[in-house]
Amino acid sequence: MAYPLYETSSILLGLHDATSPRLALRWLRERTRNVSDQLDTAYAQPGRYWLRDEREHERALSYLTTGTAYQLTLHDESTRYVLVAYPPGVTS
Repeated sequence: MAYPLYETSSILLGLHDATSPRLALRWLRERTRNVSDQLDTAYAQPGRYWLRDEREHERALSYLTTGTAYQLTLHDESTRYVLVAYPPGVTS
């Protein structure tokens, strides 16, 4: 979801029903890459760092495997981007 600072409604960035925790993590990586590619360099750095952080990916996979959602939040000067992967079979 994208949450513009001065708006009353959020913007859906996309949904995907993954069939495994690993596929849910893959979707989260793709969405993070997509959002990061659209941000200015300074704001994109946390997302690009996360994309290279294998230890954090293992942590996210562990969460998803044990039935817990994993959330990553990015932002720029006007919008907060909340990317969430839910374990397969669980919805928000």
